[in-house]
Amino acid sequence: MERIPSFSKNHDLIKPGLYECGTSHGVTTWDLRFKKPNAGDYIEQKALHTIEHIGATILRNGECKDNIIYFGPMGCRTGFYLLTCGLDSAKVLEMLKKCFKDALAFTQIPGSKREECGNYLEHDLDGAKKECAEYLAVLEQL
Repeated sequence: MERIPSFSKNHDLIKPGLYECGTSHGVTTWDLRFKKPNAGDYIEQKALHTIEHIGATILRNGECKDNIIYFGPMGCRTGFYLLTCGLDSAKVLEMLKKCFKDALAFTQIPGSKREECGNYLEHDLDGAKKECAEYLAVLEQL
């Protein structure tokens, strides 16, 4: 089997930030890197799950909701992938800054009831907000 593109990058050189991974079939993949890979600091699983719920809710209800294909966590717990169509890097950056700023105001986790989520007990709103604030600071420097 061929090595996939995401495994072809030297992860020791990746820093927190926002990276355009490429476009295929009209869908652009974005690497929302919250943490430096292999540095021993990872997003805690409960916070990761909560960020997924909040981020997906905000992005799929926002101004660009028709351009959002997917938002979800990386298995390595260092960030998230965002799949979009028809958005340039400036618009994605603007949208993500708003998303993570809005996330800081959440007082409840959307979709976190037993009937709404396959692992409803595994959430951490405070931890998610801490991670979102840290990533927002990274985005503000771009």
